[in-house]
Amino acid sequence: QVQLVESGGRLVQAGGSLRLSCVASGRTFSSSAMGWFRQAPGKEREFVAAISIPGGITSYADSLKGRFTISRDNAKRTVYLQMNSLNPEDAAVYYCAARNSGWLTQKPGEYDYWGQGTQVTVSS
Repeated sequence: QVQLVESGGRLVQAGGSLRLSCVASGRTFSSSAMGWFRQAPGKEREFVAAISIPGGITSYADSLKGRFTISRDNAKRTVYLQMNSLNPEDAAVYYCAARNSGWLTQKPGEYDYWGQGTQVTVSS
């Protein structure tokens, strides 16, 4: 089992930045690919970013490339999501996810563990 706890979500003005954190406990974190997803009211959960174990390969939603950066610190069992140039369309609950594999995927159904989410609100 893996337990995931996200933090860092808050109200921010458009154009601002936030860094979300996700701390993992339980199963060996260093062997798990990690992902970030988001869900806005009335919308489906969508892929944001993911990072693998082999080589630290990353993947991003096309619409977010250049603004969002995913990273991980295995010693701290933490994965981060740096978000820059935020706009109101980025407002959502952001979820951290882990899978029983070191290889990343953009498909939410292929993640085995989920956090409770952290709310990001962007004011215009």
